Amino acid sequence: MKRKCAVLLSMVITSVLANGQASRPVSAYLTTEDRSALLERQPDAQQWQSTAAANLPVVTVDDAVSMQTIEGFGFALTGGSAQLIHRMSPTARHKLLVELFGNSGDGIGVSYLRLTIGSSDMNDHVYTYDDMPSGEKDSKLKHFSLREDEADVIPVMQEILQVNPKLKILASPWSAPSWMKDNDNSKGGSLLPEFYPAYAKYFVRYIKGMQRHGITIAELTIQNEPLNPKNTPSMVMESKDEATFIREALGPALHGSHLNTKILAWDHNCNHPEYPLTVLNDPQAGPYVAGSAFHLYEGEISALSEVHDAHPDKDIYFTEQMVIENRKGPTLPVANPVERIVIAATRNWSRTVLLWNLAADTTFGPHTSNGGCPVCQGAITLDGDQVQRNIAFYAIAQVSKFVPPASVRVASTGGDDLGNVAFRTPNGQIALLVTNNSKVDRTFVIAWHQQSITAKLAAGSVATYLW
Repeated sequence: MKRKCAVLLSMVITSVLANGQASRPVSAYLTTEDRSALLERQPDAQQWQSTAAANLPVVTVDDAVSMQTIEGFGFALTGGSAQLIHRMSPTARHKLLVELFGNSGDGIGVSYLRLTIGSSDMNDHVYTYDDMPSGEKDSKLKHFSLREDEADVIPVMQEILQVNPKLKILASPWSAPSWMKDNDNSKGGSLLPEFYPAYAKYFVRYIKGMQRHGITIAELTIQNEPLNPKNTPSMVMESKDEATFIREALGPALHGSHLNTKILAWDHNCNHPEYPLTVLNDPQAGPYVAGSAFHLYEGEISALSEVHDAHPDKDIYFTEQMVIENRKGPTLPVANPVERIVIAATRNWSRTVLLWNLAADTTFGPHTSNGGCPVCQGAITLDGDQVQRNIAFYAIAQVSKFVPPASVRVASTGGDDLGNVAFRTPNGQIALLVTNNSKVDRTFVIAWHQQSITAKLAAGSVATYLW
């Protein structure tokens, strides 16, 4: 009787494995450093095996352990990026936008964009939505207008939203209007407390104005790089001042206007986690703040976890990092930015990964003078209708194409020096991103639900495994 039960149980288990998750073949999409494969599906899917090859590194995926929900992956759409895209012919522009934001075929499924409130340093000129002659003020915002964005940012965004209506949008200012600042200049200086109410109203006007154009701002940061006065434009805002502005002006203004846009603190490097903690710890400002935003030009990515651990009820966002490839050679060192940024940020609780910026021209412009970025390569380089896809494009595509919004990060461990992060998508699929950021090819094992496969990843390469 016991033998018969054991046989029946074995048959049930075999049936489950044959028809359930463990029977799903594993497919792989690969990008190699030598460009021989660029987001290329590998021809042969692998079947799970009951035993693993010995003496190999093992990446173990445990989808019973869930972490943060993903909101999206993408880029910053600066004014300069929008200007270049808007100048393309309608046919070429539509084809590009479908490739970037489409969710099927060749589309890479970009699901999140960062807009600039007014100009950034990647615009061909500096502007806000309420510029006044030197010495003049406009506290009632009678001259507020989105006309600068109506020339290119808004029409490009409207076309993008036709391709992906569910796209999420973060907005960040580089500076308040100069007349609100203590130096009356677009570069540097600080927001004068007397204009806190006017600046809060400025944010509300922007959000409502974009809504009228069919563009919903899901989240906003108070100031891009608030401790960096070197960009043109830029503005310094200390942590105590950001907390005061949120507490006394912006939080009440958004609440009173019945807007659902979330406020994020900080939006600067990982070397000052005490800044967002100061804002989140403020008993009156903190309740208005949904989370914190980070860049990685300085500091350690573990700062994201430090802030998360102090406030697990608040979300973490990775909102900017420039990625530059080796311009002196043909290689595409994609493993480094994927491991250092995409994998590291998501393993440290980030709900987004956004790179800087979407598009630039062949001279890394347009950008402002005396404080613009002359070395900022776009994810794509545009020369009229000609499109060149760069390292940031593939770094994001390796995850955005396969990990849609509402996916959940799940546990993945091991692999020695193979960078990895895993997600469960809304349809129940597992997506495992693995990098080989070494100088030698690596063979390793992927283990899941007591099953395994053996995989090989060339030096400097990235693969996304799906099952």
